[in-house]
Amino acid sequence: MEHAVFFPVNEQSLLIEFGTESSEKLRGRIRQFTDLLDQQNYPWLVEYIPAFTNITLIFNLLYFKDKPEQSHLLIQNELEKLLAEIGEEAPVSENSSLVRIPVCYEDDFGMDLDEVASLNGLTKEEVIRLHTEREYPVYMIGFSPGFPYLGGMNNKIAAPRKGKPRSKIPAGSVGIAGTQTGVYPMETPGGWQIIGRTPLSLFNPENEPPTLLQAGDSVEFYPISREEYYRLKES
Repeated sequence: MEHAVFFPVNEQSLLIEFGTESSEKLRGRIRQFTDLLDQQNYPWLVEYIPAFTNITLIFNLLYFKDKPEQSHLLIQNELEKLLAEIGEEAPVSENSSLVRIPVCYEDDFGMDLDEVASLNGLTKEEVIRLHTEREYPVYMIGFSPGFPYLGGMNNKIAAPRKGKPRSKIPAGSVGIAGTQTGVYPMETPGGWQIIGRTPLSLFNPENEPPTLLQAGDSVEFYPISREEYYRLKES
């Protein structure tokens, strides 16, 4: 097991690197660590940001006003106690969820489905089958609020980003870029290959938490018809 390494980012943030390559084991350790963080209620902790192999912690420097130059070391000493509680084979967190996401892959929703199929020598039906047959780990949330970066996609449906990004990608669009798949929570510009759309809302600032998915969760896509899409959208 790789030992976690601490790096000061600036005077009010600290990065903890858990490893060099993302994996299910590493994802489990990061999720277990964030669960422990949530239980501590550290008065100095403002927020933390999990990523593929690391976590960035933002802290309130005023809490260390008597010894600001020692803030990173004091925090590291405290967090190493939590790291000692995490085993090498970190179990799936009790707070992790498997979220099933319905997707309509029909033509006007899957704008690039034909292209992804052609690039890989597949039919559209084969792309849909390969996209829906796996469980995808959520490694991080980023790019835009609620956007999940998912691992574990079948390389048989990998596709490069669009040569010319679109100025508007509809909210709920499901895309592929390289060997990753993800969902656009809101209308934004983007260059991913769009293969479908979900009626679910992945981001609502009025909810707590505001994002449907969290780092450490898993996602399962399943196909729905156009009629089901609009029925779920209106419900």
